[in-house]
Amino acid sequence: MHARAMKFRISERLISIASPLLLLLLWEICARGSIIDTRFFPAPTVIVDKMIQMGASGELWEHLRASMQRLAIGLVFGGIPAVLIGIAMGLYRPIYAAVDPLISATYPIPKSSLLPLMLLIFGLGESSKIVMVAIGAFYPIVINTAAGVRQIPTIFLDVGRNFKASRLRMFSTIALPGALPFIMTGIKLGAGMSLVLIAIAEMVGAKNGLGYMIWNAWEIFDVATMYVGLFVIALIGFALNLLIDLVERLVIPWKHV
Repeated sequence: MHARAMKFRISERLISIASPLLLLLLWEICARGSIIDTRFFPAPTVIVDKMIQMGASGELWEHLRASMQRLAIGLVFGGIPAVLIGIAMGLYRPIYAAVDPLISATYPIPKSSLLPLMLLIFGLGESSKIVMVAIGAFYPIVINTAAGVRQIPTIFLDVGRNFKASRLRMFSTIALPGALPFIMTGIKLGAGMSLVLIAIAEMVGAKNGLGYMIWNAWEIFDVATMYVGLFVIALIGFALNLLIDLVERLVIPWKHV
C-alpha cells in the first residue's frame, strides 16, 4: 500500500512539472509559427535568453534580492501576529467576538488600494513595501488559524482545562498542533498574496525589485524584460509552494500518512 501511494505521488509530481512545460512548448510553437504576435508574446526561448543575459550582468539578481528581502521581512511581520491573534480568537470567544467583525469588515478591501495610504503614512522607503507584504500575509493566516483552532474537538480543550493547563500550555500542546494544517494553508495563501502585493508596491515608489523591473521595462517597451520579471515571480511562487509543502511534511507528518 505504501509503495502504491509513493508511486501515485511521483506520478502527481511528474504531471505538475509536465503541465507548465507543455504550455511553454505550445507557446513556443505558436510564436515560431507566427500564430501569435511576438511583439507582445515573445517566444519562451527569447525570454529565457534575456533572463540569462540579465543574470550574467547581475541586474536580475539585484532586483530579485531586493524583492525577496522585502517579502521575507513582511511575511514575518504579518505572519507571527496573525498566528497569535488567530489562536487567541479560536481559544477565547470574547476575543473572537471583538476581532472577527474587524477582520470581516476590512478583509474585502482590495489590498492594492491601500498602497497610496501606505505611501502617505510610511513614505517611499522600504517600510511601505514591507507593510504591504505584511497586510497581504496577515488576513489569510489569521482567518485560517482561527478556523483551525475552532475545529479542534472540544473534548481536547476541556481536558486541558480540567487538568488546569496554563494558557501557554494550552497554546503549545493543544491549539497550535491542532491548528497547524490550517495555519500552513494560511501561510501558503498569504505567501501568494504577498508576492502579488510586493510586485505592485515596487511598481510605485521603488528603484529596485521585480515589480520595478517590470514597470520600467513597460515604460521603454522592453517586452522580453517584462516577461523575465513575470517568469521569475512565477518561479518564486512555485518554489515557495514547494518549500511550504516540505515544511508541512516535516511539522505535521501525520497529515501525509
